[in-house]
This record gives sequence, structure tokens and C-alpha cells, in this order.
Amino acid sequence: MTDVTASSFVRQDLVPERRAPVKTTGLVGFIRTRLLNSPTNILLTILALGLLWYTIVPAFKFLLVDAVWSGKDRNACLAETAGRQVGACWPYIQAKLTQLIYGFYPEAERWRVNLTFVLAAVLLLPLLIPRLPAKGLNASLFFFAFPAVAFFLLRGGGLAGFGVSWVASLLQLFDDSVVNAGQALVNLSRSSAIGPLLWAVGNIIVLAGSLIGWLIFPLTWLREQLQMSGQPLWFDFLLTAAIVSLILFFLGGGMRTGQRALLGSLASFAGIAIVIKLMGLDRGGLPIVDTRLWGGLLVTLVVSVTGIVTSMPIGIALALGRRSTIPLIRIFSIAFIEFWRGVPLITVLFFATYMLPLFLPGNFNVDGLVRALIGIALFAGAYQAEVVRGGLAAIPRGQGEAASALGLSWWKTTSLIVMPQALRHVIPGLVNSFIALFKDTSLVSIVALFDLLGSLHATFSDPTWSTPTTAFTGFAFAGMIYFVFCFGMSRYSLFVENRLNAHRRH
Repeated sequence: MTDVTASSFVRQDLVPERRAPVKTTGLVGFIRTRLLNSPTNILLTILALGLLWYTIVPAFKFLLVDAVWSGKDRNACLAETAGRQVGACWPYIQAKLTQLIYGFYPEAERWRVNLTFVLAAVLLLPLLIPRLPAKGLNASLFFFAFPAVAFFLLRGGGLAGFGVSWVASLLQLFDDSVVNAGQALVNLSRSSAIGPLLWAVGNIIVLAGSLIGWLIFPLTWLREQLQMSGQPLWFDFLLTAAIVSLILFFLGGGMRTGQRALLGSLASFAGIAIVIKLMGLDRGGLPIVDTRLWGGLLVTLVVSVTGIVTSMPIGIALALGRRSTIPLIRIFSIAFIEFWRGVPLITVLFFATYMLPLFLPGNFNVDGLVRALIGIALFAGAYQAEVVRGGLAAIPRGQGEAASALGLSWWKTTSLIVMPQALRHVIPGLVNSFIALFKDTSLVSIVALFDLLGSLHATFSDPTWSTPTTAFTGFAFAGMIYFVFCFGMSRYSLFVENRLNAHRRH
């Protein structure tokens, strides 16, 4: 015991304090570990700070410090009048704000544009918030009901008929086109070296058109009877509602399980009837505002939203068609995608605006804005098809095989198993295409459609606000608007991506 006690050691003084650990969290930790952790990063940080100093500081000074905030004309934004260096001329934006938003839309009717914007926001925001209920009803209202309401709000006009009359008119237009094509071949045979062949083909086409005319005669006769009635719209509406409801009833299972489809159809037509009555579409509707008067942010949003919404189903259909085992569908999808991807958007807009009317029948006319919307939708759909196809290629083959082993059909396998996973994989690519399309809407100005940038250029011709800083102020304001929309889409896509990929974070 004595030896053990003697050999034990008891420290007589305190252990010196250790140095505090290097901080790796917070702002100081971020600077130490991300910006100044190596000589290369230190040099890059210095260069980045210098670049920010020579770009952000002058922009801040131009937009806020040296800016002019009040005035009635160009004199307020001149250095001689202000007695100092003048930056942004914000009175010019205040004076031209309505033109930048509405274009040349009549001032007395601009409440219709405002109401359209409000309805879009009210229907879109609940779709973007995941926890809110009734997503199916909300999506139906936004994607199907809202476009029709927005069309009659923005353009105006009323309805002279409904489903039966529309179908009859389209079929008769198709029949007239077939007969005219046959007559054109017959006339061409009189001065052609292969006249007998053209004459025979032309007469066969005319005969086919006559047969089509006899087949659709009951429908065209019914349309004429409806037009001669006292209330053609409402009689046509009731007949269309009855036909569609009965079809959905029998397709839904008849007396066994078709009641739900029948009630849903009747409720939808009841809602359509309420909208028709409230907007007075049976009495001519609102005053018509020609699309040539539209402009500014209104045209930018109409073109971009329509292009984004319509390009998605087109892209999904083409992506599935390109992977189809049916040769005709696959070849058509590949040819469609490669054609539209190989043509510049400017060419598409020129063709849709100036050449498409040459291929239409003489009594059929399509509005210029609608032609541009169709061209943009097809163009964007081809690009979306390749993005979606990349997502489909990333899905393991076992997913479809497992669904087939469970007895699911191809439609259910695609809609419930394959497509949701594919779209989740390509969210960044889809949103990137949306952002590019939103910015490419400025190209419509070359076909006489004044979007935000087109309206901005039109304001430069006003001598009342002609100053050295007017153009810079206008482009800065337009850039802010584009940045808000594009940055908002980018951040929301990150939110959706993180929410859908929560299982990969663990």
C-alpha cells in the first residue's frame, strides 16, 4: 500500500485552457469555410466582390439614389433642371404604366383585364399551396372554366350557338374543304400533262365530299332548326347537355355506376348556364375589343400562360407517342418533334401569322393572336416532349412490369405509376422551359403584337418623356418584371422538387 500511495500522482495546478474551436456555422463560419478556405477561393471572392462593386453599386445609385421620383414631363428628368446627375426617371414609368400593362386596351373596359387577373390569382394560388383541399375542383376551374371566361372577358362578344351548332359547323367546314380541294384538282387537270389522273382523283374527292355532306345532313339540318327557333342558344345548350350527359352516363356504367358521371355532367352544365347568364352571352355579351388593341403585360401573360398550359399535354402526348410500339404513331411523333425543334420560333410566328391564312378556306378566319398562340403551343410542346421523354427513360423497367403483374392496364400504369415519377424527375427541365418560353414571348412583337417590351418600345416615341435616361429606366423596369416572374417560378419549382423528393433526404 505504501508503494502504491507513493507512486500515485495528483496534479497540483489547473490544466491550461484549450483554444476555442473554429466556428463553422453562421455568417462567420460561411465566410471561413466557403469563401476564404483556400488561396483560390480567396482570389475568386475578391474578384466577385469587385464585380459586384462595379455593377450593383452603380445600379443601386442609378435606380434609387440619383433617381427622379416626381414630375410631369421630361424637364423633371433633365440634369439642367435638377441641377445634379440624374438617374432613373420614374415619373416616366408612372405616366406610361397603364400602357405597359394594358397596351391600347380601351380605358373604359380595363376593369375586364383587372377582373381577369384577379380570377387567375384566386384560382392559381390555391393550386400552389399543397395543404389546401379540393385540388381536383380547383384544377378543373383553372384549366377548363377560366380560359373560356377569360376569353369572353378580354375579347367580349356573345354566343349564337352551342355544342350541336359548333360540331355541325366544323363538320361542314371540313366537308367544304374536301369538295373545294377536289374541284381544284379538276380545274387543274385542264392544263396539266397528267390531266386524266388529276381529273379522276379530283372527282373521287368531290364524291367523298358529297358522301360526307349526306352523312352530316341530319346534324346541319338540326342546326338550321335551332337557329330558326326563338332562343337558339338555350335550345342548343339544353340539347348538348342532354346528349353529353347521356353519353357520360352510359360510359360510366349506366344504371349501375353511371349516376355519379351524370350528376357531375349536369352540375357542370348548370355552372356553364350560370356563367352565360351572368356575362350576358345570350344577349351579345360585353363589347368586343379587337386583339390588335391588346398589349403590354396583358399580352405577355396571355401568350406565356397559354403556351405553358397547352404545351404540357402536347409534350406528354408526343413523348409517349415517340416511345410507342405502333410504327405510325412513333414516326409521326418523331417527325413532329424534329420538325418543330429544327425551326426557329421567329419562323413559326411568321408562318402562323402570314402564311397560315393562305391554307385556310376563304370563309374561315383565325384571329392573329390565336394564330400566334397555336404556333407557340406547338413549338413549346415539341421541346417539352423531349424533356418528358428524358424522365420516362429514367424510370426503371421494373416499375411497369410490377404494375402489369398487378393487373393494371397500360393507361393506369402510365397515369398512376410511370408518368408521376417521370415528371418528378424532370421538374428542373420543365421549369427551365417555362422560364425560357416566358422570356421568348417578346418575339411576338415582330408580328405586330405589342407585348411588354413592344409597348415599352412604343413609349419611347413620345417626345414628352424623351430624355437620356428614359430608355434605361424603361428597360430596368421591364427587367424587374421579368425577374419577378422568372425567379418566382424558379423558387417554386425548388419547393415542389424538395417536397416530392422528401424520401431521398433520409
